[in-house]
Amino acid sequence: MTSPTPDALLGPADIRELAAALGVRPTKQRGQNFVIDANTVRRIVRTAGVRPDDVVVEVGPGLGSLTLALLEAADRVTAVEIDDVLAAALPATVAARMPGRAERFALVHSDAMHVTELPGPAPTALVANLPYNVAVPVLLHMLEHFPSIERTLVMVQAEVADRLAAPPGSKVYGVPSVKANWYAEVKRAGAIGRNVFWPAPNVDSGLVSLVRRAEPLKTTVSRREVFAVVDAAFAQRRKTLRAALAGWAGSAAAAEAALVAAGVSPQARGESLTVEEFARIAEHAEHAEHAENKEPGPQ
Repeated sequence: MTSPTPDALLGPADIRELAAALGVRPTKQRGQNFVIDANTVRRIVRTAGVRPDDVVVEVGPGLGSLTLALLEAADRVTAVEIDDVLAAALPATVAARMPGRAERFALVHSDAMHVTELPGPAPTALVANLPYNVAVPVLLHMLEHFPSIERTLVMVQAEVADRLAAPPGSKVYGVPSVKANWYAEVKRAGAIGRNVFWPAPNVDSGLVSLVRRAEPLKTTVSRREVFAVVDAAFAQRRKTLRAALAGWAGSAAAAEAALVAAGVSPQARGESLTVEEFARIAEHAEHAEHAENKEPGPQ
């Protein structure tokens, strides 16, 4: 049996003591599974490539396992926590276990989906153990509203990790894959076992790395316009794009006109297209409008 090292990070006993003192029971509703293994949080920080000059934003810090490991490595950490009890307790945990770094920690007590600004310097990295039920919307929201975030590492359910990092043509390639790729180069960055969580989830977890594109995607249309095409293409993923984009374009003939103008086969399906191809289709929406105007009225 190895003897515990004097450590500012939280171990299994610390987590359970803290939870008991706060009267906290992890809830399924908020997807709460607390990391209880110090080696795992250090591995996450290492994999995230956190640097001494980084300003890190963490979503869903819980009892503070990952927060403390981030504070060891980064210049400063801002944590966004929705839970009233956890948000109230976290600053005291940081002050007690890392008094020398406490002034470099800030807490935002809010739903991450409503956060559009953060205190202090702009964040350069996002590192988080995201609740399974909100992982993709939270990730996309943070990438949209904080363009200063260069590097992201999130721990999510393994299936979500696969979807986010899937290449075109993969069976699990879909809306999350395309939208994440709009912002960043995305790849799987490792697997996390169930036994490092309390309570242990009944699903596996995975790490996903997102490195923001050095230059935004070159397109003449907005992100919103591109995402509208993506949503339409995957709403009926078994259909050809000619059929799937009929609602978006106004008619199947109009969808075909936009697809042909974009250099995409009307018989293709959404899962075979890159984010660049979706952008090209959005750019040719005017072809859809012209074709729709030529459509004969209902017979």
